[in-house]
Amino acid sequence: MSRMTEAIEVDVPVRVAYDQWTQFESFPKFMDGVDKVEQVDDKRLEWTATIAGKTKHWRAEIVEQRPDALVSWRSTDGARNDGEVRFEPVTADRTRIVLELDVDPDGLIETAGDALGMVERQVRGDLERFREFIELRRRPTGAWRGRVDGGRVERSSIES
Repeated sequence: MSRMTEAIEVDVPVRVAYDQWTQFESFPKFMDGVDKVEQVDDKRLEWTATIAGKTKHWRAEIVEQRPDALVSWRSTDGARNDGEVRFEPVTADRTRIVLELDVDPDGLIETAGDALGMVERQVRGDLERFREFIELRRRPTGAWRGRVDGGRVERSSIES
């Protein structure tokens, strides 16, 4: 298993960064190797990615989500990919994003790539591309302001 933590600061308010992150289907625009993310419902996602030349599928469930603060998830089927992303205001117009991941490399090629630090470089590059994406747009492509607490969904009456 590979466990990593990466952080980046983005020049947008915490709400903008968080709201964009909740638009999971936009992930292929800035996450290298992610082919498709389908949001099945408020807490379930289906992922397709190309890793080391192989197409991988997995399902993930959001276990905790607090607007402008945190999204955490765990894989429920397929490739192991558990983690959380935290959003911390630095100033009114700057946000620190901290991403923690636990992933299991599959097979010799992925294990070797992991040992060589390729997973960390991939995650760092994805965060850099997210920063470029959101700083260029200056506003999110959408938002979900509900909460997930212990796997239970609490929809917001104010969706922006």
